[in-house]
Amino acid sequence: MLLEVTEAAVRVLPGVDHAGVTLVTRRGSADRLAQLTSTAATGPVPKTVDALQEAHDEGPCFDAIWRERTIRIDDVEFETRWPAFVDSVRRETPVRSSLSMQLFIGDHELGALNLYSETPRLASPSLEDHANDLATHAAIALLEARRGQQFRSALASRDVIGQAKGMLMERFSVDAADAFSLLKRLSQERNIPLAQLAEHVIAAEKPPRT
Repeated sequence: MLLEVTEAAVRVLPGVDHAGVTLVTRRGSADRLAQLTSTAATGPVPKTVDALQEAHDEGPCFDAIWRERTIRIDDVEFETRWPAFVDSVRRETPVRSSLSMQLFIGDHELGALNLYSETPRLASPSLEDHANDLATHAAIALLEARRGQQFRSALASRDVIGQAKGMLMERFSVDAADAFSLLKRLSQERNIPLAQLAEHVIAAEKPPRT
């Protein structure tokens, strides 16, 4: 669904030649990257731009993400912000103007919808309005994807815990409640998540004894 948003931007918005989404995870409360991901790119150009921003640790996508605003470059030939990044863009990509819009996904994950043009002066009030609508769709798509991942992860954890519980029931001749209590106690004593402990139980030749 996210790729559908970026493809729609290229197809529908005048002057947009390339589009993509930059995702970053926050390290603590500071504006520091733990990880950058370039996704839903309509071609290699958005990924190249993201790689250049990561290499120089500066750029419009980062500012849009951290400062929660819309950032535009009207013409890279005359852009004075982010000098190292802009110089690389001029030399290594066909991008000549861009529009980056912040996407709020969660407390520790943020993103930006990035639109690129091979001609100067991409942005206009009308285009920004339409881009805002697409950014909203992109944020919704990301949130739905994250919820789906969390749901699948929860189901997988439940299955793993159930399997480990069954192994303990068989080995120690205890009922389901006692087996689950044993798992919880071991999880607390060893200070590891319950699902991770369950994986250890399954992988071990012999389940841990108390």
